[in-house]
Amino acid sequence: MHEPPHYSPVNVPGDPARKSGRLRPLQPIPPSGYDSRTVKAAAKKGEREGVKIVAQNRTASYNYHLLDKFEAGLMLVGTEVKALREGKGSLREAYAEIRGGEAWLVNCHIPEYQPGGFRNHDPLRKRKLLLHRRELERLLVQTQQKGMTIVPLKIYFRDGRAKCELAVGKGKKFHDRRESERQKEAKREADEAIYRSRRR
Repeated sequence: MHEPPHYSPVNVPGDPARKSGRLRPLQPIPPSGYDSRTVKAAAKKGEREGVKIVAQNRTASYNYHLLDKFEAGLMLVGTEVKALREGKGSLREAYAEIRGGEAWLVNCHIPEYQPGGFRNHDPLRKRKLLLHRRELERLLVQTQQKGMTIVPLKIYFRDGRAKCELAVGKGKKFHDRRESERQKEAKREADEAIYRSRRR
């Protein structure tokens, strides 16, 4: 059996109908309660924005054996954030180091933000990386071993916050690089063969 809608009086100050003692027609309220559209809109606003990659070190896996990976926060100034949001930034010559118990991103190129004017940043300035104390200690121990270094892999925004993915890397020797190149070429050929077979 269909449930009739509930009603609530409309209270309008200065309403002539109210002065005359007559009540205005009542407005229906849905059986489920008050209108929830505003609640849904607020929920959508708080939804996760996801991950947006803005800079990548594409040669990292070619030059290094990549071991442990870490996600670090990145301290930036306003013009750097705006430049990165436009997809401008390079990790080609960048590396990370630990100095005085803190981690730093060195030689990462973030070009000046054109509308920034005289308040612009230095494109190659050192930028602080935010890591937990245990992660810093672990990185310090690993990089004290011969041939180990901290390699920045990519910069991205997660839910609006700038992050940098780091990896502990061991430099590859020449024959290792040749082997990596052969494996990459073999994978490319295999992928092309699979693609061609699917199109038949």
